[in-house]
Amino acid sequence: MILLADESVDRKVVSRLRQDGHEVLYVAELEPGITDAAVLERANERSALLLTADKDFGELVFREGRLTTNGVVLLRLAGLSAERKAELVAAAFEEHGAEFKSSFSVIGPGRIRIRQRL
Repeated sequence: MILLADESVDRKVVSRLRQDGHEVLYVAELEPGITDAAVLERANERSALLLTADKDFGELVFREGRLTTNGVVLLRLAGLSAERKAELVAAAFEEHGAEFKSSFSVIGPGRIRIRQRL
């Protein structure tokens, strides 16, 4: 599964996922500054699961009906160190990675919510 990490995702999270063998495209490296709508388009073009810490994507998906074909994972990990975020996200993908596909999921400290099938 290809992941597209939005600019709001800490670089350490991206590095850890890559280290764990995930193919991660990082907006900050590819097209910094593009709009949220363009990020969703890129995720769809690449059939990628979108990884973001930006709550605006929830609004785009649910209120405006802009869907992604492969799902969204929202990171709600504010206040944690980048290292701790990387650990939590890596563990979540290890345990639930397949469930994230085509779902809207939220990773928080001690909690993972998966809303099946977008």
